[in-house]
Amino acid sequence: MPTGPEPSPRPRVLRGAALTLVFAGVLATAAATGVLPRQEPTALKRAPQAAPARDRDTVDPADLSRAAAEAMADGKSGKQAAEDFVSRSGDRWGAVYGKAEFEEFAQALDGSYTGVGLSARKAGADHIEISRVQAGGPAAKAGLRAGDRLVTVDGRSLAGLSVSEAVALLRGGGADRAGSTVALGVERGRSAWTETLTRARLASDDVTVRRLDDGVVLIKVTAFTKGVGERVREAVRSAPAGAGVLLDLRGNAGGLVAEATTAASAFLDGGLVATYDVDGEQRALYAQSGGDTARPVVTLVDGGTMSAAELLTGALQDRGRAVTVGSRTFGKGAVQMPSTLPDGSVAELTVGHYRTPAGHGVDGLGITPDLVVGDSAGERAEERARTVLSGLGGGS
Repeated sequence: MPTGPEPSPRPRVLRGAALTLVFAGVLATAAATGVLPRQEPTALKRAPQAAPARDRDTVDPADLSRAAAEAMADGKSGKQAAEDFVSRSGDRWGAVYGKAEFEEFAQALDGSYTGVGLSARKAGADHIEISRVQAGGPAAKAGLRAGDRLVTVDGRSLAGLSVSEAVALLRGGGADRAGSTVALGVERGRSAWTETLTRARLASDDVTVRRLDDGVVLIKVTAFTKGVGERVREAVRSAPAGAGVLLDLRGNAGGLVAEATTAASAFLDGGLVATYDVDGEQRALYAQSGGDTARPVVTLVDGGTMSAAELLTGALQDRGRAVTVGSRTFGKGAVQMPSTLPDGSVAELTVGHYRTPAGHGVDGLGITPDLVVGDSAGERAEERARTVLSGLGGGS
């Protein structure tokens, strides 16, 4: 799997692990984890500074690994000890996975996964709801739809679980669970029922490009899996001269930060995309040169726009490259480092946060659009976005 730049040496930190900007929503059943490649691309540069105090919601991987080792020495489960440690730490994005679960999440970054074909997101403090249903997948065939609330998976309550933990239950663990069944407890309004689905191997169609009747090119990106950034660049390069671009990031749960940076390069001629810190070391992501800086662009966002998608949104907004329309984004800007534990399980721990080019923090705040539209998930937001794009000279 692609891996991340290592911090200063620490005991038991997973070597070859991914440095991640993790989103809180997932391609349901296919949790891409926002991984930065270990071999730093040309877009990634370092600017070391004096280490500040650790954020209150970050965790020292060495402390966690030590706690897990001590638990195992006492005959207890290292994974359970890690879960208890993370729960007490205040790291709201922290999570612990079995080895097989984490390997599956990493494989999902290649754009295919085993699951039921839905995306999930947090709905309030204790609930998880479906944010998107993949056409042709098991969930779609069963009639599930966006807005349905997921209550249980195989009888286990999802109350209080993170989206990543819920996704782990949906996937079922193991190398490939295609053909196995999973029972979902679902609520829709006042109705409640159990839907049993058969997991399947599905391809993630994370980029769709359409030419609208007013000449606008609509680029819909649902996640930043491998290759998505270049597909966005190719879509922009192939767009007719003068055609505006409507970049739809609604419901985009995030993904590979490197792919989001490449996507930003479609609209920028170099320059800063984001800054972030890892254990006090300040770093920056830069766009590649040669992007289209003249074509009008409007970005559509909503409360399901997360992490790497927020990174791209913030870059285009702060750099004055796009007008942003919709509702405030989710607010997930945590840099996480997976650490291996003595029993082979993996803990993803928050070690820092990223900021937009203008220095705005995203975590817990989100990004407020230039034009706020209440019905951001519906047709009204797209209509307003197309009106704005036309005013910028990007539509007929």
